[in-house]
Amino acid sequence: MHYVSTRDHTTRVTAGQAIATGLSGDGGLFAPESLPHIDADFLNALTALSYEERAVEIMSLFLDEFSRDELLSFARKAYGTEKFPEGNAAPLKTLENGLHVLELWHGPTCAFKDLALQMLPHLLTASLKKNKEQRRVCILVATSGDTGKAALEGFCDVDGTNILVFYPKDGVSDIQRLQMTTQRGGNVGVCAVRGNFDDAQTGVKAIFSDTGLRERLDSAGYFFSSANSINWGRVLPQIVYYISAYCDLVAQGKLRQGDAMNVCVPTGNFGNILAAYYAMRMGLPIGRLICASNRNSVLTDFICTGSYNARRPFYNTLSPSMDILISSNLERLLFDFYGNDSDQIRQLMKSLNQDGRYTVTDDIAEKLKATFYAGCCDDEQTKKTIASVFSGYGYLLDPHTAVAFDVNARYKAETGDTTPTLIVSTASPYKFCKGVLSALGRDTHGRSDAELIDTLEEVSGVPAAQPLKAVRSMKERFDTVVGRGEMVEYVTKTLGI
Repeated sequence: MHYVSTRDHTTRVTAGQAIATGLSGDGGLFAPESLPHIDADFLNALTALSYEERAVEIMSLFLDEFSRDELLSFARKAYGTEKFPEGNAAPLKTLENGLHVLELWHGPTCAFKDLALQMLPHLLTASLKKNKEQRRVCILVATSGDTGKAALEGFCDVDGTNILVFYPKDGVSDIQRLQMTTQRGGNVGVCAVRGNFDDAQTGVKAIFSDTGLRERLDSAGYFFSSANSINWGRVLPQIVYYISAYCDLVAQGKLRQGDAMNVCVPTGNFGNILAAYYAMRMGLPIGRLICASNRNSVLTDFICTGSYNARRPFYNTLSPSMDILISSNLERLLFDFYGNDSDQIRQLMKSLNQDGRYTVTDDIAEKLKATFYAGCCDDEQTKKTIASVFSGYGYLLDPHTAVAFDVNARYKAETGDTTPTLIVSTASPYKFCKGVLSALGRDTHGRSDAELIDTLEEVSGVPAAQPLKAVRSMKERFDTVVGRGEMVEYVTKTLGI
């Protein structure tokens, strides 16, 4: 299978090339030239397999350069008990008939990014060998909270790599910040950026498109790649857990093979829900994709109107990983919607870059509304949802998953749809202790997330994950803060070029 740039479909590369470079030189994202098809026989065959074995079968459909033995080795290293101690990388929790939660936070950094970022280092280093790449790769990451730590952990001391992570200075939780600034490893760097996530992401994209800097790196024996979801190697492992969850529901007798399920995803950069969309396009029986946003409701407005407008106020919310106004992976969705017409995508992205907005054609707007339901949830309603779900089910939500619960409830009330629903739970509630405890009616004034872990354990009776408790005693290594215009200097200084 080959991959093409969303902005120039004549740029055609192998999977290994797409994963190694991350972003096309024209600024586009690599997308599969076509999507493989799966059917009931394929899904039935997966049902008896482990998560690692399912990952091999699904990913091999997209990675014909990689042998099954290679992929199985990668999957066992990525999803085995050393990384996921409970023995199941993506467990399901059923709260009531037809309401299921896919818990994606049982990995080393307690967030859903682990499911992709434990696999990506293996895919990337293998791709470098297949490409006969002699240079050292410098991985640049912009994070709204969870990607940074997951990428740092995944690439820590991986041979032939450096990884530099940029996060918004005041836009992550205390625990998220500590997870990054205490990161071990000799090949890692962490830097705060004054501004919000979009400033960090725009800065990273500008570095990627800086021809002079790329040439300077090349002469020093480096090249850039990405661990953000702009990299196809990030999106592909996420397709796996949607297909795997469906197989688990069938195996548990909660769905019959061929029955549809809805999927509700708390959404920021659109990569997670894009993976669900790809699974649906491949043939997974998904009825409706429910896109849940917080007060930064740019995606809700776009899906409802067909007009994307990033020129709006930016809000710091209780769900910081979704505090995003420019959702990069929409580009891949629109590329598929427009039938891989890169001319259309190039014009839309030019408009976004110049004017901060674009509008799709009427037929695309109708297709959006037919495929997705979109809703948003402010902080007050997020807190109410955390409290009501804990009271009703004894189940503790983080603020991002609470947004999804609220939007899904509103969808059901508006439509009367009784299709069984899979709600994607993206992070441990212990990464956001202040917000969760506040929702449960406890005073958190003057205390940090890290200081409140024990309190939340006492209140909820739910134990915190050990990696989050351990971060409190670790020494911070990184304290650099830069403006967006200073990010290039940080990169060159850190790499010594």
